[in-house]
Amino acid sequence: MARIEEFLKKREEQGLLRSLNPSNSREDGKINIKGKCYIDFCSNDYLGLSSHPELKKAFKEAAEKYGISASASRLLSGDTQIHQKLEEKTAIFKGKESALIFNSGYQANVGIISSLYGKGDVIFSDKLNHASIIDGVLLSGAKSFRFLHNNLNHLESLLKKERNKFNNSLIITETVFSMDGDVSPLKGLISLKEKYNCQIMVDEAHATGVFGKNGSGMVEELGVTEKIDLIMGTFSKALGGFGAYLACKREVKDFLINTCRSFIYSTALPVPVIAANLAALDLIKKEPFRRKTLLENAKYLHTELSGKGFKIRGSSQIIPLIIGDAQETLNISQQLQTRGYWVLPIRQPTVPTGQARLRFSLSFCHSKKMLKEFIDDIAKVEIHK
Repeated sequence: MARIEEFLKKREEQGLLRSLNPSNSREDGKINIKGKCYIDFCSNDYLGLSSHPELKKAFKEAAEKYGISASASRLLSGDTQIHQKLEEKTAIFKGKESALIFNSGYQANVGIISSLYGKGDVIFSDKLNHASIIDGVLLSGAKSFRFLHNNLNHLESLLKKERNKFNNSLIITETVFSMDGDVSPLKGLISLKEKYNCQIMVDEAHATGVFGKNGSGMVEELGVTEKIDLIMGTFSKALGGFGAYLACKREVKDFLINTCRSFIYSTALPVPVIAANLAALDLIKKEPFRRKTLLENAKYLHTELSGKGFKIRGSSQIIPLIIGDAQETLNISQQLQTRGYWVLPIRQPTVPTGQARLRFSLSFCHSKKMLKEFIDDIAKVEIHK
């Protein structure tokens, strides 16, 4: 208990103690907390599908037919034809032989990496990869090296020195990075994969639904689907549902069904959730204007904020405004909240010390009018430099 008390006290003194903020409602790019309505810049509901009538309808109809809980793992009695249908449609959507559904992005990354790689293998991971990737690498027991963010030269120097010392080798990256909003150099990574006899896995959590001709993701956008061995992503962001997937070869799926602990020992996702995910895949095809508008608005906000002298990063719908000091970031966040904007400070350990930021996650529901008003308001915020 002393350790807990010391930790909490230290975090509070540093202004880093986090707390939960329950909302009363959330819809159409807005969130209501403690009776006040805010423009929500924290949600990953990029296409505004989480409240779409077709997802709600699919959820309700499936709930009436199947009930709420699957009540068992998929290897027992939790599997249904609709789970199989979602995997088939996901495989087609991602351009792979097969797909396997997981209960969350975290469970997917932890389970996939630790099942497919182990002692005697080596993993090369981008330094800014998500915590779930880091944990999956640690659980695998494989030797690991973190290369500088999006730095192909550093990665190749590691591959030259270390690759031949191990059996299987994996290069792993996000395609759109969750905290910096930038994009990985996939074509360069693929060249290194082929040169040094590696496999490559990508996390498309923040790209699925947003990029690509059919909204499949950055892998589709760049036309490199056949070159990527393992494509992981989620239904819980742009698709507005819940859960995650791996698109891969059939033999990889069969192997994971028999070895992946996060899949085997989890109750299956509820059928109503699966039904909503299916509806979302259809909407991605039927309503491409959503991602088009989203990316146009992201470009607009990025340009306007940069033009006003703010330090902006990213080349996607995720726009980080770098402040640096954690306390100052908290101060600016609070000022924006008083003006009606829900944007929380991102601080260590989520990002490195000195890299604290406000992270604006845009949604299709954020109109150009909302963004113009926000640009005017943030220009009035007091920033101590």
